[in-house]
Amino acid sequence: MSSDTATHAQPGKATGQQPPAWQRRLRRFGYGGRTGPGVRERLVPPYAEPGTRLWEVLGATPSAAARIARWSGWGGPLLVALCAGLTRFWHLGSPDNVIFDETYYAKDAWSIWEYGYEGTWPKSANDRILDAPQHIPLSDAASYVVHPPVGKWVIGLGEQFFGLHPFGWRFMVAVLGTLSVLMLCRIGRRLFRSTFLGCLAGALMAVDGLHYVMSRTALLDLVVMFFVLAAFGCLLVDRDRARARLAAALPAGEDGAARPDPAVARGLKLGARPWRIAAGVLLGLAIGTKWNGLYVLAAFGLMTVLWDVGSRRTAGALRPYRAVLRRDLGWAFVSLVPVAILTYIASWSGWFTASGSYDRGRGWRHSGYFRHWAESGKPDGGGYGTGGAFDWLLNPLRSLWHYESEVYKFHVNLDSPHVYQSNPWSWLVQSRPVSYFYESPRAGQEGCPRDAAEKCAREVLAIGTPLLWWTACFALLYLLFRWALRRDWRAGAILCGIAAGYLPWFLYQDRTIFSFYAVVFVPFLCLGVAMMIGALLGPPGASETRRVIGAVGSGALVLLIIWNFIYFFPLYTGQTIPMDAWRARMWLDTWI
Repeated sequence: MSSDTATHAQPGKATGQQPPAWQRRLRRFGYGGRTGPGVRERLVPPYAEPGTRLWEVLGATPSAAARIARWSGWGGPLLVALCAGLTRFWHLGSPDNVIFDETYYAKDAWSIWEYGYEGTWPKSANDRILDAPQHIPLSDAASYVVHPPVGKWVIGLGEQFFGLHPFGWRFMVAVLGTLSVLMLCRIGRRLFRSTFLGCLAGALMAVDGLHYVMSRTALLDLVVMFFVLAAFGCLLVDRDRARARLAAALPAGEDGAARPDPAVARGLKLGARPWRIAAGVLLGLAIGTKWNGLYVLAAFGLMTVLWDVGSRRTAGALRPYRAVLRRDLGWAFVSLVPVAILTYIASWSGWFTASGSYDRGRGWRHSGYFRHWAESGKPDGGGYGTGGAFDWLLNPLRSLWHYESEVYKFHVNLDSPHVYQSNPWSWLVQSRPVSYFYESPRAGQEGCPRDAAEKCAREVLAIGTPLLWWTACFALLYLLFRWALRRDWRAGAILCGIAAGYLPWFLYQDRTIFSFYAVVFVPFLCLGVAMMIGALLGPPGASETRRVIGAVGSGALVLLIIWNFIYFFPLYTGQTIPMDAWRARMWLDTWI
């Protein structure tokens, strides 16, 4: 079909796309159908114009209100992020102790900045690190670790600024937790074309207990979440820019409106797209923190290709899958998979460069674990290479491959029972949280009242804000409805993020796993709740009564979630509270 024919297509519909059968039947009775937005608006929906009424009610002049509204796209997210940051950095060094798996990552992070690889620590290392004066008993003997280095490089950066103590090893995680709230506000704004809903999604994550605790603990999972969310944001920007290029290339009719054009939709070359390459780098960093980023890479890769299919179909392609196969699939693969692999390998640069030296009596020294396996077949070395011309390049890669294969065996066979392990089926209702730290101060000690009849409780409990997570269960049903029955791409994108971070753990139900792994998909749960609340508020054309009822119900729900976060705040921060107050917060027996 020629482009001339395409100019006579119905506005808002691709050429050759017939209306539903029920519409065609109703035309016999005079039904003309509803004219949708033009193809350009469908490709790149405009942002809603910011309102000034609120600011004028608060006393601002019309011109000042207009300026405030104009800057609300950044001002709102920055304000939400500021509140999130203030709470996350509040008493960040408390508890002044090594809590839960900080015993691994805080020390490995220090070591990796010292040597480029993980050294060895004695059993008494934690006490000696926390002693005054401090002693850091780090040995350069290589240690066997089972997670890639990126997250430890990140944690160690804070230690380089503030030293090897709780504030130092938690600093960068708190920074990423705060920045992730800012990113989610902006991502939600772009996704929903609404500054309010974007800021709402960010505010919900700011008051989620699991995200809050993970933002104040030197573990790897929040670092994975940060890179995954950043990659999702890059893909969203890439989607908008690619669709804008398609819209700009479409021919316009006499009325100035763009018309679908099969030739343009089929043949326009979009080439390498910088934002998608950036997403590949970020996903490589996620994989370089923990391997579950691999599933996100696969899911996001499929998602961005399907977005291209939808874009070319909207622009008028008669065979959008064939068009994407010819024009986009190769670039999408190169931008994501090879870029992520190269980023992952580059993240091991410290391990590669710490080649050490060979001592005939003691083997390889000052080198990472398995660094010279290819030369000797032993973790501590003992050989001199195979003599090939490219051994200087291939041997380190062979050694890394062997290291990774050993780590994979460790992960899939990890089934040692743990008191806080949980099955992924229970994560959404937060039935088995993880206690990172617990003490029972006596009366008159560590903030416990002198007249207390029994010991007090001081705990850091990694549990999501219950009302938020239970609301998210209903939001998931709403997202499934919007995606399956209304073909809403936004719901599909959110579900993709949740599925990528959640569903793979069902493959390892016999493995020792914990509910705090769910922090990777917390941002997408918050987006889902924000989208559901947007529906509760009602569409723009709804009656005033409908909007008032929706606003009251939605406002009450958000306030209850905020109250719930404040109520559990002592358990998120390790504050000393009376035992009765602690028991009152143990809503389920499985939380103890």
